[in-house]
Parts: sequence; structure tokens; C-alpha cells
Amino acid sequence: MKERKPIEVAVIGGGCASIASAFELTRPEHQGKYHVTIYQIGWRLGGKGASGRGPADRVEEHGLHIWMGFYENAFRLLRECYGELNRAPGSSRMADWRDAFFPAPHISVADRLRDGSWFNWMAYFPPGDGLPGDPLTAYNPFRLSSYMLRAATLVRSLLVSVQSSRNGQGAGGIGGAATDAGWPPLGEAVAENAMRLIKYGLLATTAGLIEAAGLLEIMFRNLTGNPEGVVQRLLEAVADAARVQLESLTSDDDEMRRLWEVVDLVLSGLLGILRFGLLSDRRGLDAIDEYDCREWLRMNGASERSLNSAMMRGIYDLAFAYENGDPGRPRLAAGQALRRTLRMFLTYRGSLFWKMRAGMGDVVFAPFYEVLARRGVSFRFFHRLENVKLAEAAALAPGEKPYVEALEFDVQAEIKDGKEYSPLINVRGLPCWPARPDYGQIAEGERIEREGWDFESYWDRRKAETKTLRVSEDFDFVVLGVGLGAIPHVCREIVARDVRWREMVARVKTVPTQAFQIWMREDMEQLGWKDPPVNIAGFVQPFDTWADMRHLVAEENWPVQPRSIAYFCSVLPDGGPAADRSDAAYRARRREEVRRNAIRFLNQDIGNLWPRAVERPGRFRWELLADPQELEADGEAGESRFDSQYWTANVNPTDRYVLSVPGSTKYRISPLDNSYDNLTIAGDWTDCGFNEGCVEAAVKSGRLAAHAISRLPLLEEIIGYDHP
Repeated sequence: MKERKPIEVAVIGGGCASIASAFELTRPEHQGKYHVTIYQIGWRLGGKGASGRGPADRVEEHGLHIWMGFYENAFRLLRECYGELNRAPGSSRMADWRDAFFPAPHISVADRLRDGSWFNWMAYFPPGDGLPGDPLTAYNPFRLSSYMLRAATLVRSLLVSVQSSRNGQGAGGIGGAATDAGWPPLGEAVAENAMRLIKYGLLATTAGLIEAAGLLEIMFRNLTGNPEGVVQRLLEAVADAARVQLESLTSDDDEMRRLWEVVDLVLSGLLGILRFGLLSDRRGLDAIDEYDCREWLRMNGASERSLNSAMMRGIYDLAFAYENGDPGRPRLAAGQALRRTLRMFLTYRGSLFWKMRAGMGDVVFAPFYEVLARRGVSFRFFHRLENVKLAEAAALAPGEKPYVEALEFDVQAEIKDGKEYSPLINVRGLPCWPARPDYGQIAEGERIEREGWDFESYWDRRKAETKTLRVSEDFDFVVLGVGLGAIPHVCREIVARDVRWREMVARVKTVPTQAFQIWMREDMEQLGWKDPPVNIAGFVQPFDTWADMRHLVAEENWPVQPRSIAYFCSVLPDGGPAADRSDAAYRARRREEVRRNAIRFLNQDIGNLWPRAVERPGRFRWELLADPQELEADGEAGESRFDSQYWTANVNPTDRYVLSVPGSTKYRISPLDNSYDNLTIAGDWTDCGFNEGCVEAAVKSGRLAAHAISRLPLLEEIIGYDHP
């Protein structure tokens, strides 16, 4: 019998979406039907999640990467990857995924007080049932009615906390499941109790509000079993009464104010779901994506105080939701904001956040690289896609769909002896990605290193040769997994011909980001931080988000070990005509801008977080910074010490973060779209059922792209994918 030739799939890009597609297409159950080749710019996989080991084996990231407990698709594939990798226990410090990830249950938002000072509002989220990636039960936690039930439970718990605080008993917890103990089961009896609370004004007390919230839980368990309109009337009455109490209780109690702000926002969201008929609208939460999140909540009664609260700033910060990188232009589609917030707080498993014990490249992309290489996936590093060439329309047969005829690449560097580039290095037994390529494997590597070729810069056009791949000869299908910012440059023909693609690149916005990392000689307690390791959002620009990453100290190899590590990130304002490839110095200028931003931030603002990190107002203690080149703890103590740290301006088109601005999500194109016979797309910029820039969206999109080619995985196996 003649051996079947495998179907050749060219996967462009090495981010989460591309890797997920490759992982799905090379599963053993396909029995070798597909052969995948991954084409990647530069020397490492990861896309926006790439990391590298720099001086002293320190972890250097593109930004702050922390996984969330609702990342069901991402954790499921990662756990399968580690299982297949099968590192022997004891053979590696990260043999299992639980060795590589650990729970991070503390979250904080920075709250600006009346006197202008900052207060870090810390919350501890108890462990959720199970672990992310565990099999789901028949109960679907991603149904909108399930969110509403859990949100009502949260409201009741917060109200109990308020009552306990007012009675001097201390705030109660915010967990707990919905219960109907002491109440009639459903139907008219519940409605009668609800009307009693409204009629006799019992909602004017916190106890009455708690009672009403308990009734809401019961009603949300079976919305169709209660009279239409009664649930909404009760919810409106609860929200109105809560806001009256909010105004009377928050004049001199900031802790009470914060609790009420959360209650106000949750009630507004629940009320909006009912008022806008989202439970019966087949579009679900997508139906309100035309509105900005704050605008929609305001329409449903949220107070201005709540809309400008630390919690709301944190919601926008988490999504880098500032159009053009302008902090004065917060823009976030209401439906997607609600979907992410509900999943984040109400469906997490194990822990709200999960941190990695090394860089994302080490913990995620190195294991996937090893597993995919074992499966026979080919990797072509140093391949920069220049053009996706379509077959001429005149050459198509009647009824034939457009298709990709060729892929045109610049080969940035050739590998000696025609071998496949070997990308990983060994850091104390752990395979990792280096922060620099291995020039020893590259033809003319010494010259390329001396001349400073920047393989990851859009503006560095140097190359060794060009290469054209042709359909049927070199590939059968294409998974286009580059970032959205690159689409206008590499898909010029498609954008010119296809109005949907033109609208997508025009309406779905992207934004550059900035990040820096510092290693310090004193621990966080010595710097004046009194709380546990935490992730903070809602702080001042230009770096509104901070994470305590002290756990990485043990993973790095310093001559004089630091005592603490901190990561900062935020949006970076757009800087003009970034697409001008002739401006070779553009990336360097933006990186210098980030350097100045970081120095100014450390001098002027960090004292609000770490009061002992400044020697006087406006002057950071620069001697705190650890230099990997120093054999002893000494050296200059001026701002120039910052040059020994790490910072980045993520301005490459493919590195830009995709936004979910109001009115834009309907212009996203799905990986399941079959307009082109042999092309599917993958990335967190596609219409994947979770339309926001994050690991989970990228992995979902990658799984959908694999389904578009192979019909596997089944759509019902893609967790949380609820599109028609």
C-alpha cells in the first residue's frame, strides 16, 4: 500500500495561538495526517509572551505575565503538554505543571484617598474548587444565568461583610455558595416575599438588603420559574436602596466605601443584563459591546463614585484599555468587560491568579517546543513573513474560493551546514530560551553580532536571502498566527481585496505597551511594603500595574543575589508613523522613552508603594539596584544604575496589544471563517468567544484554527466557546 503523504500545514508565528494550533494538529489521534512547520521571526517562540535569560540568567519578559484561574483552555493544553513531556520526578525542578505554577491569591488595587495619598486595597481570594484544566462537570459555569447566580451570592456576602463591619465584628468573607435555606423554593411564594420587602420599606436596612439578596439567589436559580418583571423590580429596589445607604455610610469610612462600590457595580451589571434582555438574546454579552463599560453601567444606575473607583480603574488597566495608549481615553467594550470580570472573579479554580516560577518562555514555550519537536514538528527560525500572496482572481475556476498561492519570507540568517537551529539553553537543568541568539550556530554569526542585527525589530530589514513557499509544493494549509498589528503589512493583497479585512484592521485597535523590571538589594519589607506578595492595578501612570516577583530570585544566578524583584507595565502612548520602515532608529527612540518614564516613575511615585525606597521626595535610592556585572555590592548610586536593569518598548507591529474598544468586536473575523480555501487565522485578535488580549483568548483561537482544518477538537470541547 502506498504511504499517505501528510497534509502540510504552515504555521506562521510562535505565540500562544500558533502553538495551540500546532499542538492540536499533531495529536496522536490524527495518526500523522498533518505535518506542521512553524515559521518564526528571530530565535525564540512566544510572541508577546516570549522571555529570555539575560545576564546572571535573569528572567527578562516582554511584560508582566500572570495566568488566571479561569484560563481553562490554556491550562488544559499546558497540563497535557507536561504530561506528554514526562519529565521524571526529581530530574527537573519543574517536572510537573504544579512545579512550574503556584497560586497567587492576593490582589490589590491602588485607591486614591481624599488627601491625595494612596492606599493599597488588598483582597485575599480563597481557593476555588478544583484546578484550572480539570474536567468540567455537566453544570456549565460559563452560562450567563450561572454568572448571575454567583454574582447574587457575592452581593449577599458583601452585604454581610458591611453589616459585620458596622456592628464592630470585622468584615466577613466574600465566598460561599448560593443557598435558599429558610425560604420557599420558587415561584409565587418567593415573589410574595420579594414584594413584602419592597412594600414595607424593609430594604432601608442592611438586614433587609441581605434578605433581599438571598431572594435574588433563589430567583436566579430558575429565572423562568418566577413572574417576569418581579426579579427586575426586586433588583431595582435593592440597587436603589443600596445606593442611598452608600451615600450615608461613606462620608468618613473608606473601607465601607470600597465595599459599597463593588456592590454598586455588581448590582448595576445584573440589572443591565435583565433590562437589555441579554438572557434571551442569542448574542449574549456581545449585544452590548457597542457601549463602553462605564457608559453601560452608568445607564443602569451605577454612581459616578463607583465608576471612577479603584476597582473600575483596575478593570481597564488589566486590559490595557486606553485607546492610542492615552490614559485620558479609557475605552472598553461593555460585553467583553463584563464577560472577563464575571469569569475572573466567579469561575476561577484553584486560585484567582497563578504565577510562574520562571519566565513564560521557560515554563510554557520551552515545554511546548520540546513536545512538538518530538512529534515531528519542523521549526524554521529567522523567517520573517513579508507577504501572503493570493492566487489571481482571474485564475480561479468558476465557484472556486480564493486561496493562498505563496508565502514570501525574508530569511534573516542561515544556519550553518543547513541544520535546524537549536534554540534552547540549559539553566541548571532547565531548558530555557536565551535573551540573545546563539551566533555560533549562524552562518557569518560573528559579523552579524558585530554589526548588531536586531532580528526582532520590524525596522531592521537586513537578511541573508529571500524564500518563497508555494501551495501544493511546500504547504497545503496556512495558519496565520501573527499579531494583528502586522496584518496590514503581511496581508496587503487580502486587505486590498476584502472589505471585511479592511474593516477589521481599521476598527480593531492595537496599542503599544511598556514594561520594566528591577532587581533590588533589600527585601520588600525593608523597602516599607508590609503586605504579602501581590499584583496591583490602578496605580499612577505611566506604570499603573505592579507585581512582586521576589520568588524568581531563587531561579536566577547572581554573583551577589538580589533580595527582591519587581515588574511594572502599562500602555505606551502611540508615537506617530511607526509603520515607516525607513526609520531605523524608531524602536531605539521608544525604548529610550520607556527608560526615561521608568526613572521618573521611580523618583516621583514609587515612594507611595515603598516608602523606604526613597531617600527624600523625588529621589529614588539608586544604590538599591543590583547590577549583574558587579561581583560585590558596590558601584555608582545615580540614575545611571538603571541602565543595568531591564526595560522594553513593545512597539513592533506584531507586539502591539489588541484592544476591545466599543463597537469593534463585531469586526473581528473568526478562525472558522472559510472565505479562503486554505487559510485560517489565529490570535487573541480574532473572534474566538473571548475577545480580549490574553493567553486564554489566544489558545481558544488556536484550537478553533485547528478545528477549521481538521474538525478537531470538537467545538464543545473548546471551553467557554459559546458562539453559534
